[in-house]
Order: sequence, then C-alpha cells, then structure tokens
Amino acid sequence: MPQLAAFPKAFMQQLCKDGTMRVSEWIELASQLNIDGLEWYAGFLEMDDEANWPVFRQQVEAHGKVIPMMCCSPDFTHPDAAFRANEIAKQKRWIDMTYILGGSYCRVLSGQRRPELSIEEGVALAAECIEACLPYAQERGITLIIENHYKDDFWTYPEFAQKMDVFCMLVDRINHPNFGVNYDPSNTYLAGEDPLELLYRVSHRVVTMHASDRYLIEGTIEDLRREEGGAAGYAKRLSHGEIGKGLNDYDAIFTELKRVGFDGWISIEDGVDGMAQLERSVAFLQKKIAEYWPEN
Repeated sequence: MPQLAAFPKAFMQQLCKDGTMRVSEWIELASQLNIDGLEWYAGFLEMDDEANWPVFRQQVEAHGKVIPMMCCSPDFTHPDAAFRANEIAKQKRWIDMTYILGGSYCRVLSGQRRPELSIEEGVALAAECIEACLPYAQERGITLIIENHYKDDFWTYPEFAQKMDVFCMLVDRINHPNFGVNYDPSNTYLAGEDPLELLYRVSHRVVTMHASDRYLIEGTIEDLRREEGGAAGYAKRLSHGEIGKGLNDYDAIFTELKRVGFDGWISIEDGVDGMAQLERSVAFLQKKIAEYWPEN
C-alpha cells in the first residue's frame, strides 16, 4: 500500500536560501499532518553540517515518521569529464546523507539540456554517471530514482531528459535493481506533453511518485506547448495548486499504478498557499489511496 510523505515546497526559500526557517520548524509543522514521512532536500542550509544528519533523523522518528526520500539535482551532462566526476562525488555524498537519515530512495537527474549536446551524447553521459553511482547506492541499500523533471532552480537550461522520448530512452538504457523512476505527473505538462502517456510508458519502472497539481493561469495547454520549447525560466501559464483540483487525473494515475502493483512512497509537493492547503491535499490523497488499495 502506498505511503504518504510531504515536501516543503512552500518553504524552500526559507530553508535553503535565507535561513529564516529552521529544519526543526518544518519537522514540527509536517509532523502534524496525516502522513507517514518527510521527503528531504539535500540543499537545506543546515545539511551542510554532517553532524546535523542523525539529529534530524532522531527528531523525525520521535514524531513517529520516517525520511524515505532524498531530493537532489546532479548535473551529469556537462561536457567536461572533471566536472562530471565532481557531480558523481556529490551524488555519493547525497547517497550517504540518505543512508544516515534512514532513507531508501535518492533522486538522480540527467543534467542540463545544453544546446551543444546531441540526444545520444546526453543520454550516454547521464547513463554513464548514474551507473557509476549505482554500486555505491546498492552497498547502502539505496535505490536511485530518476524524475521526469523540469528544471533545477540553479540551472541555466532545462532538464536534458525533460521530453518524454528522451526520458524513456535514458530509463531504458539503465537496468539495475537499485534504479527506478520517480514519476511526477505535473512536470509532464511543463514539457507540453501528456502525463498519462508517460505513465503508461514507464509504469513498470515507477518506484516513487511526486504528487502535485497544476492549473492554467491563462490560455490553453496548446498555448503552453507552443511557448515551452526552449523557453528560459519557469512556465508563466502554469501554477501549483491544491491536489485534486488541477489538471491531473488522479483516478487514471492510481488505476495504472494499482495495475502494475505499485506500493511505494508518494510525496506531496504542495502547500504553496499555506498548511491548510497541504492538509486538504493530504486528505484527498488518503481518500484516493483507500479507494484504490482497499484491501489494506
């Protein structure tokens, strides 16, 4: 049966940039939700001090929760081999971080969609770097999860494997028991594509999921598709919203996940309009999980 976690989408600036929120404050807020775990982010300012890692695990577990997933953003498509080697070293540190926090899943990405890279070159570089990290992850019981991502906050270019065909090509290239997909339906809209089509192509590889929802501020999906090809920055027409009230068809998503026997973690990326919104999203997902996994 899937379990729910929450990610501090609304507090990233405070936790990662200006330090106006402490990690312990987020733990206290999230622990009041009807969830099983807290998805972590490698870029929390307080994670620079490794002495904090076991402390945060103890604080979370004291509330009866766990830290199942780590969110981080390696850039494996850089043309310079020394740069990629450094990214592999960073990814291994994030794997250690996940292990010490008691987690089981650590995100990987492909890297930036640099204009000089061909698709085949980018897929080869990303696959090579991910495969270099997999033995290290396996030794620590960690599964590396690749997300159909849009763009890291600090990147110049969007995700190399943002488009469905490239993402599937990369996923198909890597076959390892400690590798799977973190499916995010909302990010597919940012690629101007259909989230259900992607899910049907990769559902047998999905081990975790990001639950969020998006809604159009103005215009149509067709407008978005026309504008998003090579656009810099985040899509202006799409905004995060309360789960169950946006563009995503959660009945279709859960029908497919149930069909393939999914029983992994679903982490909620929501709450940009406050904790009450996040509570409503939790309630929506708990209801849907009970509906599609009634035997549990």
